Amino acid sequence: MTVRRAAFALIALALFWIAPANAQIVALGGSNVRGYGVSRSEAFPARLEAMLRARGKTWSVVNEGVSGQTTAGVLGRLGSTVPQGARIVVLVAGGNDLRFGGTLESVRANKRLIVERLAARGVRVIDATPQMYAALRRGMAQADRIHLTPEGHRWLAAQIASQIR
Repeated sequence: MTVRRAAFALIALALFWIAPANAQIVALGGSNVRGYGVSRSEAFPARLEAMLRARGKTWSVVNEGVSGQTTAGVLGRLGSTVPQGARIVVLVAGGNDLRFGGTLESVRANKRLIVERLAARGVRVIDATPQMYAALRRGMAQADRIHLTPEGHRWLAAQIASQIR
């Protein structure tokens, strides 16, 4: 292989890894990921995709939220919900664990396993759980004080989008 061909191959490979045409983001978690009480287009995964596209990115965002999902449930679904080729997982999970009798220690342990398993596949994890709770504390909660309003989903999507280059 000539030096010119090798250089071209390296540049092509770098462009593939830096700016993939259809890199995929998977949103995992419970009802706030799913979009409980709001339309699918108002839920943060759809808003995140729209924000990224407005910035010229062609990333697809797949909503894999399941109402009532715990971190153990997310962990058990990784193989079926995070396809090969996914680049980023946005994780919003842990509240259901605590609501259903789990402990903070088990949430942390499950999140560590989720991150480890995905990192082994080259998938970056953005844990947006703290930002979701920040939105709730800022008054962007539905009447149940658990689920985000459309404004809360928009705010959360903006927080996540700022972490994606």
